[in-house]
Amino acid sequence: MGALLFLLCFSFVSAKDEMTSSLLIGNARIDIRIEGSTLRLPAKDIFRWVRSAAESVTAYYRRFPVPQVLIRITPFEGRGIRNGMAFGDRGGRITIRVGNETSPAEFASDWMLTHEMVHLAFPSVDERHHWIEEGIATYVEPIARIHAGHLKAERMWFDLVRDMPQGLPQVGDRGLDRTHTWGRTYWGGALFCLLADVEIRRQTNNAQGLENALRGILDAGGDIRKDWNLEDALRTGDRAVGVNVLQPLYTRMKDKPVGVDLDSLWMQLGVRSDGASVHFDDTATLSAIRRAITAGESAGARHASPSKPFTVFAGRAVGSP
Repeated sequence: MGALLFLLCFSFVSAKDEMTSSLLIGNARIDIRIEGSTLRLPAKDIFRWVRSAAESVTAYYRRFPVPQVLIRITPFEGRGIRNGMAFGDRGGRITIRVGNETSPAEFASDWMLTHEMVHLAFPSVDERHHWIEEGIATYVEPIARIHAGHLKAERMWFDLVRDMPQGLPQVGDRGLDRTHTWGRTYWGGALFCLLADVEIRRQTNNAQGLENALRGILDAGGDIRKDWNLEDALRTGDRAVGVNVLQPLYTRMKDKPVGVDLDSLWMQLGVRSDGASVHFDDTATLSAIRRAITAGESAGARHASPSKPFTVFAGRAVGSP
């Protein structure tokens, strides 16, 4: 990433009107709007949090996904970050709730804002395909944070080994398009992404990965502001990496349960978990693929130019829209 430039020359002030400030990353603008006047947190904490999420998404996609996005923050009494949602209307917007007692450490460990920003980078699809939207955001979020230096690879693989079984089909499952449980929507979608990432890398000898397919979709105009047919999006991703993986995998998994031997997959990737931590086996069959996933070592990542610096504009009080 390029050097970061911050002009932290203001603080959020008490006023009847909302407070809006902006970040620039490359050619993209991120407007941050605080509802009301009740957020009692240092401005630097908010900007560091938003910057970190934007850095992560930019590291993965090599640019911020949309030209402009509004992040509307609603304060609440207490601590933590909750209820993030991304929308494609008005050029792209994110709503999220932030507690007045949220600590810098809690902001630093937050995954939710990055998750919502990842949503900006994929077209809106029919509701029955909601699993692909949530699956991409669930799978890409920690990888993006690793690429930007905000998360350790060990943490991501520990979480995947622990949580990915929630995405496996259960009794009565009818495939990803027709089974709309929480586990299948989020972790079933993430499982689809993991399988696709591994297979793309296997077929291209690690020259391409899922990030190259997703960048291809984004570069073809497929962001959250656009309504696309899912199969068109998947074919676009396959063309970007030069192998047919996404479309055939979708055909297999869309309307019938497909079991996956996760223990075998972790073994091949060289991920060993004892339930409290993970360690890596670099002699495992697919260990090079595991390393490439978190290091961004596909051909596209190696040759991409770094993002332009961030700039922060001073905040300004504005009336509610």
